[in-house]
Amino acid sequence: QVQLVESGGGLVQAGGSLRLSCSISASTFNGYATGWFRQAPGKEREFVAAIRWSGGNTMYADSVKGRFTVSRDNARKMVYLQMNSLNPEDTAVYYCAHGARIIWSQLHNQVAYDYWGQGTQVTVSS
Repeated sequence: QVQLVESGGGLVQAGGSLRLSCSISASTFNGYATGWFRQAPGKEREFVAAIRWSGGNTMYADSVKGRFTVSRDNARKMVYLQMNSLNPEDTAVYYCAHGARIIWSQLHNQVAYDYWGQGTQVTVSS
C-alpha cells in the first residue's frame, strides 16, 4: 500500500514563500506521476502542479505558473512544491497525489491519481 505524507504547511504573509514536501512510500516510481492539488474553503479541489518521475516533465495550473515550482528527489522519494509570491487566494489545504500511467493530458485530473495524502494547511494572510 502506497502512503503519502505532506508537510511544510503553515501561516505566511502575502508575498512570502513556503515549501511543501510529500513523502511517498512506494517501491517503484517508473511510470508514475505525483500531483499537487488544493481545496479552499467552500470550493472544489483543484489542480496545482504535477511532475512525472520518469523524465521529470512538469505541468502547472495557470494560476500558479511562474510562482510555484514542483520538483522531485528520487533518492529520498520526495516531491516538493516551492511556493513563492503567495497571496491570500492561495489559502487552501494542499494535497499530494500519486498515480501510475497517467497520460500527459490527464495530469491535471484528480481522478487519474490512485493514492492521496491527508493534506497540509496553507494560510496566507493579507
